[in-house]
Amino acid sequence: MNGLRGSLRVRAVAVLAAGLTVAAGLGVRGVAGGDVAKYAGDALYSVLVYALVVLAAPRVRVTVAAGWAAGLSWAVELFQLTGVPDELGRHSTLARLVLGSTFNPPDLCWYLVGAGCAALLHRVLLRSSRAAAAPGRA
Repeated sequence: MNGLRGSLRVRAVAVLAAGLTVAAGLGVRGVAGGDVAKYAGDALYSVLVYALVVLAAPRVRVTVAAGWAAGLSWAVELFQLTGVPDELGRHSTLARLVLGSTFNPPDLCWYLVGAGCAALLHRVLLRSSRAAAAPGRA
């Protein structure tokens, strides 16, 4: 039963992280503009993908989740080279938000930054959770 509770807790934190990430992305767009908003959005996109990976697989290792987040983000960016996301985005705001529109090589680096930051935060949370659960702690 403890494993089920742990998975539910991890999923709840992942949902919270996804919501906070979307709010942060909207906040950055509202406050900043230009390259700051664009590249922060790229990094936050990977953070959101990371949270969704953890939501889908709550026992995933940090490095594996980071790899999936970066890899999926890169796949979406490379898919933009086909022109399909741009065409879909002309008809759907959701498609534009999820798939973007045009390929931009620097985005690939910012996806790595986002996945790395998410992995670092995940590792810190895991360590603090383990420390709190250690015997002899109140």
